Amino acid sequence: SRVGIVGDGHGYSELVADHLDQRQGSGPGDVDEFFDHAGVVVLHAVMDALLGAAALGDIGKHFPDSEERYRGISSLALLKEVKSLLDAELYIVENIDATIVAEHPKLAPYLQEMRENIANALGIDISQVSVKATTEEGLGFTGNGEGIAAQAVCLLENIRNYSFGGGGVGAYAYEDGMQRGTDCSRCTGCKGRILS
Repeated sequence: SRVGIVGDGHGYSELVADHLDQRQGSGPGDVDEFFDHAGVVVLHAVMDALLGAAALGDIGKHFPDSEERYRGISSLALLKEVKSLLDAELYIVENIDATIVAEHPKLAPYLQEMRENIANALGIDISQVSVKATTEEGLGFTGNGEGIAAQAVCLLENIRNYSFGGGGVGAYAYEDGMQRGTDCSRCTGCKGRILS
């Protein structure tokens, strides 16, 4: 198992300048716009935690904002790209726990949608994703209403460590119940997760 943990923070001016809000809220006080900003920050933290756990660097390495193709791109689209990077290394996401730190407005009505978006992008069950929100009680840049922060921790497992059919580590059970070593090409244990 491999663990990744990340803290990330963005000022509102940075979020607006980078055009990272996906719904184009009507103004700086618009709740939908704030939701978009909070979603961007938590997604950045989740992506960096996943990449870090797999020792694959960070989002700046894979999606540099100096490249035009990444300017204004949906953070959910980038999360799907992170999934592809994890798939290539045979990593499975076991769970994600993320916390958004923002003074206002209250994010509770939006947390379920955030969980669903993350789970759908990664092809995992929503029960594997936790997103919470808290405040710093008026302290720091989030408490002053100057920005949003997020922390994320994740657990990855490499499919090579899984055992199907009771054959021990590296033994895979095929549809006919036979075990034929470590070749994953016909293994039924990962359907819908990595080798779909």
